[in-house]
Amino acid sequence: MVSAAVLVLLTLGCVCGEAAADRKLAYVTVLFRHGDRSPVKAYPTDPYQESDWPQGFGQLSQEGMRQHFDLGQFLRNRYKGFLSESYNRHEILVRSTDYDRTLMSAEANLAGLYPPSGAQVFTPSLKWQPIPVHTVPESQERLLSFPLSDCPRYKQLMNETEHTEEFLNVTATYKDTIDLVRTKTGLNKTNVESVWSVYDTLFCESRHNMSAPDWVTPDVMNKLRELKDFGFQVLFGVYNQQEKSRLQGGLLLGEIVKNLSKMAVPDPTQKLKLMMLSAHDTTVAALQASLNVFNGVQPPYTSCHMFELYQEENGSASVQMFYRNDSTVDPYPIQLPGCSLNCPLDEFVKIAKLSISDDRDKECQVPSEGRDKEIIISLALSGCLLLLLIALLLGVICWQKQPASSRGYHHVINQEVGEES
Repeated sequence: MVSAAVLVLLTLGCVCGEAAADRKLAYVTVLFRHGDRSPVKAYPTDPYQESDWPQGFGQLSQEGMRQHFDLGQFLRNRYKGFLSESYNRHEILVRSTDYDRTLMSAEANLAGLYPPSGAQVFTPSLKWQPIPVHTVPESQERLLSFPLSDCPRYKQLMNETEHTEEFLNVTATYKDTIDLVRTKTGLNKTNVESVWSVYDTLFCESRHNMSAPDWVTPDVMNKLRELKDFGFQVLFGVYNQQEKSRLQGGLLLGEIVKNLSKMAVPDPTQKLKLMMLSAHDTTVAALQASLNVFNGVQPPYTSCHMFELYQEENGSASVQMFYRNDSTVDPYPIQLPGCSLNCPLDEFVKIAKLSISDDRDKECQVPSEGRDKEIIISLALSGCLLLLLIALLLGVICWQKQPASSRGYHHVINQEVGEES
């Protein structure tokens, strides 16, 4: 019996090993957040202002550079044998938002991913080579920077979100903290968004060994962190998550799905293997919300969401996702709701399309129910006035056609002529 069991296990192991070997990695997309940075801004009473930071606000720090260099080395090891050992411009395309911190993060990442060797070394003492990073002006960015502010319907959804029971309950629960922030920071208005900004500033300062004001206790920081995470949930979920996704993160998801579908078709001339996207915490959150896999927590520095496209032995294709938000452990497998971890591409596309708009500009228009009511009321009033005018006009016409006597006219006799003596 034991021998038989061992034989079965060995057989299964061989079959599973063969099945794994028969799968072939065909294409990878990675989206990551930039590394450690200085605060984006200071609050009015902040003892640290822009001059206190080496490169000013919103800039990648040396620690952020190291973080992305390490991520690049991780990607090199993970895709060893899939990517060429040396940089090949046909194999990789890098896209970034037009921010210093994301551009520099991509460059630091590439330094770890593609250390020069052989003919690619242009200065023996420099273990680095320039690799192109593409971008578009911030005003034209519609793929990697969320939430986009060009959508009236999304603004309406955000307003409706702030009237939901969940939003009102959270606001009430943290009222004392929100009031404290308003009192201590000098901000005229405090809400979930402004509290998020204050937390970010305090967090950056703490990471760079800057002393916090007395009012910033560990308990206050914990509550601010919880409010900050709720702020991320509000942007892309809490209320009508799928519709928000169609207007925001679905734009990026649609591009990723399009590329996965394209790369699944065997093409000997196609050499692209890796699409690298360098962006922000809100970008990662927006994408994950559109996939319905967002864990509700702000994506940390250098967090990386990976899409791996595999060609199966039978000619079909499948997609696996992984999330690296902790450099001390292996990336976490991410399962798309409604599909398996190793999700067939056609199923992946089918599920993803629920969060992808075919006509975002049209969906961004504010529903016309309110305007329709206004138009109907206006038309009704206009119709009544028109009928009234027609009735008056007909009345005048009829009145003019009647005999003078019947119209109330009386013949006046000249008294001087008709008077008897």
